[in-house]
Amino acid sequence: MDRDTRTMPQCVETVSYVNLLSSAKMPNRGVSFMSILASRLGRIKPSPTIAVTQKARDLKAAGRDVLSLGAGEPDFDTPDNIKDAAIKAIRAGDTKYTPVDGTPALKKAIVAKFKRENGLDYTPEQINVGVGGKQVLYNALVATLSPGDEVIIPAPYWVSYPDMVELAEGTPVAVEGPASKGFKLQPADLERVITPKTKWLILNSPSNPSGAAYTRAELKGLTDVLMRHPHVWVMTDDMYEHLVYDGFEFTTPAQVEPGLYDRTLTVNGVSKAYAMTGWRIGYAGGPKELIKAMAMVQSQSTSNPTSISQAAAVEALNGPQGFITERAEVFRQRRDLVVAMLNEAPGIQCHKPEGAFYVYPSCAGTIGKTTPDGKVIKTDDDFVTYILEAEGVAAVQGSAFGLSPFFRISYATSTEVLTEACKRIKKACEALR
Repeated sequence: MDRDTRTMPQCVETVSYVNLLSSAKMPNRGVSFMSILASRLGRIKPSPTIAVTQKARDLKAAGRDVLSLGAGEPDFDTPDNIKDAAIKAIRAGDTKYTPVDGTPALKKAIVAKFKRENGLDYTPEQINVGVGGKQVLYNALVATLSPGDEVIIPAPYWVSYPDMVELAEGTPVAVEGPASKGFKLQPADLERVITPKTKWLILNSPSNPSGAAYTRAELKGLTDVLMRHPHVWVMTDDMYEHLVYDGFEFTTPAQVEPGLYDRTLTVNGVSKAYAMTGWRIGYAGGPKELIKAMAMVQSQSTSNPTSISQAAAVEALNGPQGFITERAEVFRQRRDLVVAMLNEAPGIQCHKPEGAFYVYPSCAGTIGKTTPDGKVIKTDDDFVTYILEAEGVAAVQGSAFGLSPFFRISYATSTEVLTEACKRIKKACEALR
């Protein structure tokens, strides 16, 4: 992607705030509602993954048989020992404000986790706890970006990264991770886009949406580039750390290259591995001054995460961990099923990812074909609209993630649902001419 022509794609079926509100008037005054809105809102878009999930719900409510593969949320329940820890905290009256960026008990548990699983040494003063991983990432960007600062984001990317950068008045720089390389950023491409304005590289491994995970050697290739550019910091999103398959060994940049320790923010959370999406606990380890700046931002926005959720997260990190491996094996079986079935659909090619619970198939072979009702499939947006309307399968278009023509399927649902959904996708593809 040429740096002077790069753009962040608009997602399907979303409306800019200008179009949405330009005709809105303040009651009885004839004053445009737009006049009170901050211009920064014009930089962001509604989440397409949430939009797809909501559209599937709406169709179900209208009586349609819809299989939703859009949500990035484990279908497993939070383990009972974690629930019990939350109930115990409630009964003990642990319902008051906590320190802004995490209780001492939770920070201690996070320090132990980083040492135990990643070989990273942090002190409690180097730990930030937020209301989910998204807030941790956002706080770091708000605390560090000034207008004109650039943030490198490998594509395909999680839909929220570019918008968070835009809200923080930075400039997102999308760099393609080629499908031929497993959707992974290549060192030469990273080197090419670094400029004096580059402040951060955001690296998500395993990735949402592609499931791609970087080996130690692949990370070393990227960290070698970063070591030549000491002004560039690294923000890692390791949320899917424990969801890796086929003997893959997870590593994180500061672990691979200790020389990056002082300019790396290592972000993680309990949402995916512990099936705690609704509990909203994310955390990070990093340089003390950065953590202090992030806490300052948080102190004037949400303040502390929920005390009950923090107590549950302590148990999650300190308690039994065996169920994670068991659940990861179920996800692996689902991945293999979905990859095999999708590759039987005409026009679809599906790469087998190393981790997370997503596949990112190409629908290039369907582009230019015509649906039974005479519509031409021109884009991946058209394709996901077609399989939703024709067969009731909800997926997310690749344009939302910055790389087309692909689409994302979440296999964090039952084998029965996945099997039926893949059959329907194949049927839809076979009907194209």
